[in-house]
Amino acid sequence: MGQRRTEVLQAAIELLDEVGLDALTMRLLASRLGVRASALYRHYPSKQALLDAIVTHLVSPADDVVPPSDAPWDELLRGVASGVREVMLAHRDGARLISGFHHPGDEAVTTFRRLIAALIAAGVPAGTATVAVDTALAYVNGYTIEEQARKTGVDSWPRERRDRAFHDGLELIIAGARGTLPS
Repeated sequence: MGQRRTEVLQAAIELLDEVGLDALTMRLLASRLGVRASALYRHYPSKQALLDAIVTHLVSPADDVVPPSDAPWDELLRGVASGVREVMLAHRDGARLISGFHHPGDEAVTTFRRLIAALIAAGVPAGTATVAVDTALAYVNGYTIEEQARKTGVDSWPRERRDRAFHDGLELIIAGARGTLPS
């Protein structure tokens, strides 16, 4: 990635954290960078392309918290789910941003396939493995969107209580997948 493209991406992430997803515009970003909005389109052909690049950039470090490939499937699934949630929570509107990507990066596709393969290797039927991984990631998206959007209720709970509730829900999904394993 070129230096200027990296600068644009970093400025967009900083602006996202300051103003939120709805207020992040190419015009505002251009103003922040001291350029015309049209100059940004040389680096990112559309706002959605920029948002997808932000997602790819943000989720790439999540690989650092993912257990190794030979880890048990449930540990792998917990690690990915928790890692993605942490990335989402680290940025204003992070859950909405990540759940709204149009083109997942190569890392995201690889991680998705790796999770499915781990469940299949453990004996979960292929169709069920795909549904289980998709359900777990949709749960992460939905839970975290709600967590970031609410001003009362769950969001007013201390972080420890929100974490516990998140992990309890994730365990229900894992238990469901485990129930499909041969005896």
